[in-house]
Amino acid sequence: MKLTRRTFTKSLLGTGAILATPGILRAQGAYPARAVNYVIPYSPGGESDVTARMQQVHFEAIAGQQLIIQNKPGAGGATAWAQLNGYEPDGHTIMGTIVPHTILQPSIKDVGYVTEDITNVHFFHYTPDAIIVRADSKYETLQQMLDDAAQNPGMVTLGGSGTNTANHLASQILGDLTETVVTYIPFKGSAPAITALLGGQIAGAISYTTQGVKAGDQVRVLAVATEERHPALPDAPTFRELGIDHVGGAYRGIAVPQGTPEEIQDRLSGIISEINAIPAFREQMTEAGYTVTDIARADVPGFVAGKAEEYAPAIARLKSS
Repeated sequence: MKLTRRTFTKSLLGTGAILATPGILRAQGAYPARAVNYVIPYSPGGESDVTARMQQVHFEAIAGQQLIIQNKPGAGGATAWAQLNGYEPDGHTIMGTIVPHTILQPSIKDVGYVTEDITNVHFFHYTPDAIIVRADSKYETLQQMLDDAAQNPGMVTLGGSGTNTANHLASQILGDLTETVVTYIPFKGSAPAITALLGGQIAGAISYTTQGVKAGDQVRVLAVATEERHPALPDAPTFRELGIDHVGGAYRGIAVPQGTPEEIQDRLSGIISEINAIPAFREQMTEAGYTVTDIARADVPGFVAGKAEEYAPAIARLKSS
């Protein structure tokens, strides 16, 4: 029998040898090839979990594979981040990350990982810092709160989501920028801090815009750390409007285990950019109080290095306190 290309190909298909041809290898290696496990280092219901679930349906539509969300809380995220590089580096396990947490935590103490262990591929949003008080608070403006803190150092209490977190760091940054001393009270998450605020246990919360949106008419938002006023909180001034040069919050991203091929990292970053470009996703995020960012893989190292430099003075003071 004459061995034509057609009969040769049919023969290879019968034996499975077709997998050895380069074009088919590329097709077989398309990412993702199966369901992707998305590890969230926090409990269900928090900002990291909520936004992952917002991404989920769009990820599956773009990538053509399931995105399975697994919550793995502990030690403010450190439990999961310390285990990141134990996963198979094939892109089928990804993990939510947060800056400043992954910079701050290992700078303060041994948490089982260092910042350089985290291979971030994209940062897709941030929850801007916000100073929140009860609607009936005596503080109608941030300046009133700062004046009180200046006259009574340490007597103004601000609650936030845990120790060595974005809220904790923001309290130090605020104190440095305004030359005031407030007492930071850590809680087990943003929501418990707001619950304590509404119960009158603390004077205010150094939290996020998302919590201000969620609490609604029960609270007054005195300032937000955005470039411009947040569309979901149009009555809340920015810190810069009030003469305080502060923009920032909790920047949430996605990381992969060390050794994950660069082409997979690029593909994953591209998927997240595609999700960020979907108008319905952006609208959903904005209405909930988030600010969408699109820091793709090529820009991630510079972004993280810049933030580490920005946070260094406040981290040094937290370490010495």
